[in-house]
Amino acid sequence: MQLSSRLDLFNEPETLKMAKLGRELRAQGVDVIDLSLGEPDFDTPTHIKESLKRAVDENWSHYPPVAGYPELREAVCHKLKRDNGLDYKPEHILVSAGAKQSLANVVMAVVDKGDEVVIPTPYWVTYSEIVKLCEGNVVLVRTSVESGYKVSPEQLEAAITPATRLFMFSSPCNPSGSVYTAVELEALAAVFRRHPQMFILSDEIYEYIHFVGQHGSIARFEDLRDRVIILNGLSKGYAMTGYRLGWIAAHPAIVKACEKLQGQFTSGTNAVTQRGAITALTGDMTPTYDMNKEFGRRRARILELLHAIPGVQVAAPDGAFYVFPVVKHFFGTSDGVNEIRDADDLCMYLLNNAHVSTVTGRAFGEPDCIRLSFANSMGKIEAALERITRALSKLR
Repeated sequence: MQLSSRLDLFNEPETLKMAKLGRELRAQGVDVIDLSLGEPDFDTPTHIKESLKRAVDENWSHYPPVAGYPELREAVCHKLKRDNGLDYKPEHILVSAGAKQSLANVVMAVVDKGDEVVIPTPYWVTYSEIVKLCEGNVVLVRTSVESGYKVSPEQLEAAITPATRLFMFSSPCNPSGSVYTAVELEALAAVFRRHPQMFILSDEIYEYIHFVGQHGSIARFEDLRDRVIILNGLSKGYAMTGYRLGWIAAHPAIVKACEKLQGQFTSGTNAVTQRGAITALTGDMTPTYDMNKEFGRRRARILELLHAIPGVQVAAPDGAFYVFPVVKHFFGTSDGVNEIRDADDLCMYLLNNAHVSTVTGRAFGEPDCIRLSFANSMGKIEAALERITRALSKLR
């Protein structure tokens, strides 16, 4: 069967692949602990659920505007002013079916065939694959655990060429949990000022999962704001992954371009979800803050357990709900049956022998690491790390 060659341009997300393998083992009766998916294990807050129910009863069941209901776009502007000190108007906002669609819209709107897109490692798995799908050229800039997995101004400057069209990064970062400080953002901004041909995509989906100081956006620099595209959504901060709603805040020309694309793909985002989103963005934030406190407790515990494993090197994440340990110590080892050549092998070994699902760092551009999510209960995290410790101790 002859299918499109476009399918050969990109790969299946490793995060979804590992979750799928874990589900298959679970279906066979195996007790698999999932540390692979980036999904809060909390329920959507009650006041948001009540607003979603009202939306059904009030018959919000017709086609919504492609860009989102005006009231929701206003609510996003309210959130940006309240939480980030940023002034935006509804014409700067586009609502989509999840932040992943927002990301795809942006890359399709600004990247032409052959354009270069600079991405510091580690990065969320979809960044590079969306660029490839749009026939852009991915330019990876390697960081390290020693640098806190953050790109330096010098590295950024060296990666930029006349063909560079877009810079993509997340802060807090998936998968490393790194957070750029105000001083670090200012240093990057100085580089961007020298290259006016570039757009900057700032993925801020984890802004409420933050353990050190306050979230800061690179959109704070007014002279760059027309070139900055903020990406955000409901999934992480409001435990609403299944409701599928994301948005961008950007120059109206970019918003209109993305609206044109979205009009051909999905049109407007789920009407009921949009009504719930208004409540989420303008209502009580206590459940979000409480969730972040619990993630902080889990962060401390998983770091304690990882530090106790010989051969594992891990930096404390300042945000998000992942740890990203360096595990190259185990490459070239074996338990007598399984050969561990790389992080891919190690993840499969942990899945099949420890029955814990993780994600290879190769998928995020850092092949010496694996990603573990602590978006699971404390009991599950402790049980998973006990299994991992036991399995790793068998490797020689």
